Amino acid sequence: MTSARLIVDAAAPIGEVRRKIFGGFVEHLGRHIYDGIFEPGHETADAEGFRTDVIDLVKELGVDTIRYPGGNFVSGFRWEDSVGPVAERPRRLDLAWHSTETNEVGLHEFSSWLDKVGSDLMMAVNLGTRGTLEAIDLLEYCNIRSGTTLSDQRVANGATEPFDIRMWCLGNEMDGPWQLGHRSAEDYGKLASRTAKGMRQLDPSIQLVVCGSSGATMPTFGEWERVVLSHTYDDVDLISCHAYYEEKDGDIGSFLASAVDMDRFIETVVATADHVAAVKRSSKKIDISFDEWNVWYLSRWENVEKIDGIDNWPVAPRLLEDVYSVVDAVVFGSLMISLLKHADRVASASLAQLVNVIAPIMTEPGGPAWRQTTFFPFSLTSRLAQGEAMRVLVDAPSYETAVFGEVPLVDAVATHDDATGRSAVFLVNRSTTESIEVSVDVSGLGATSIAETHTLSDDDVYAKNTLADRERVAPRANDSAALDGGTLRITLPPVSWTAVALA
Repeated sequence: MTSARLIVDAAAPIGEVRRKIFGGFVEHLGRHIYDGIFEPGHETADAEGFRTDVIDLVKELGVDTIRYPGGNFVSGFRWEDSVGPVAERPRRLDLAWHSTETNEVGLHEFSSWLDKVGSDLMMAVNLGTRGTLEAIDLLEYCNIRSGTTLSDQRVANGATEPFDIRMWCLGNEMDGPWQLGHRSAEDYGKLASRTAKGMRQLDPSIQLVVCGSSGATMPTFGEWERVVLSHTYDDVDLISCHAYYEEKDGDIGSFLASAVDMDRFIETVVATADHVAAVKRSSKKIDISFDEWNVWYLSRWENVEKIDGIDNWPVAPRLLEDVYSVVDAVVFGSLMISLLKHADRVASASLAQLVNVIAPIMTEPGGPAWRQTTFFPFSLTSRLAQGEAMRVLVDAPSYETAVFGEVPLVDAVATHDDATGRSAVFLVNRSTTESIEVSVDVSGLGATSIAETHTLSDDDVYAKNTLADRERVAPRANDSAALDGGTLRITLPPVSWTAVALA
């Protein structure tokens, strides 16, 4: 059996595990809203039409902050459509996803749903087809208590108290040619700077996220960040990263190493931001909002699902409903490890998305809701990762990948909370054939016992949870785990993700 030795470097914590990295993303896309979180005729629906079975699963998932309403959708969104009497709201064509938006669920309804699931709102403004004035108007509507036309309009629409939204995204993926209102880094940077300055004149306490690259493979990656931040560095708090991964052409080895790409992405953006700071002689530090990340079989959307036709604009079509396997969940878990490994600079992250659309939660109209395989690494990491993130030094065999070169078979990160004395270690085994016997030096954490263990694996790495078999895959306790003095010993099955909580 292959073996690996790991050491938790407790002497030099990476940084605080900020709860916003356990964020989500809800977009008006496919069946995410309608037939997803909202289905008035469902047997579990509450008085507002929201499915309570979905609410319970979102709460279990442990999502801190939810980005809304997009995504590509936001670049054609008129926020005024989403407020006021529902019966009077317009139906609009959504050009991003070639669908019809009814606006039945809007800002007030979504805010109410957030209260039910216990999450904060992260709002995106439309800088694609609209601009500075509309962004300031939306901020006034949401955050000013009363006494102005827009704030009084919110009160008249049923929200006496302000929504008090703390975090705002300045557009979405403005580097992408697919984006309505796409523009150059120079033009976007100037617009984002003007908008940020105007919004801060209204509410200086908000946090602002400027658009970074929508992927590390974009031809403008790196230069986009440099130019945009040269215009906005003094105006914003965070810059966004977006990344999606999928297994291509049966190359499971490269797919399992996807977190290597996320690591490089984060480190490149950090280096670029720090370069701009140096040029500006600024002591300010720009953090990262990784506000779209997931496993997404984008090629299936592009080649099979895409809707077109001048007379074909469906309401809530089945789009992007990827069904996730064990290997997808293992990669997903490794991406969470990557986010924690960069806790010093990743201040916020949004899993894209939450329900039905490339989501950890699936629903059937009039039927059940269930957990996909990716649900488990998120819910367990959100619950167990507390305090500060700790580097884990890994001495393990490596393997050759077609995309990323030589990659360690094992990746890991740890967390420790001084206040509770609780720690956790998160690990992946990327080998497709061998179990790995791992010893982890956790002596610096002061742990005396194993509180719980969870391993997600299966003899069939493509096993999935489906409507017909909703509980086919679930994590199980790892009976091999033992704490011997200051050493955690555990066997990791092939293609597996594991979490160990220590006390």
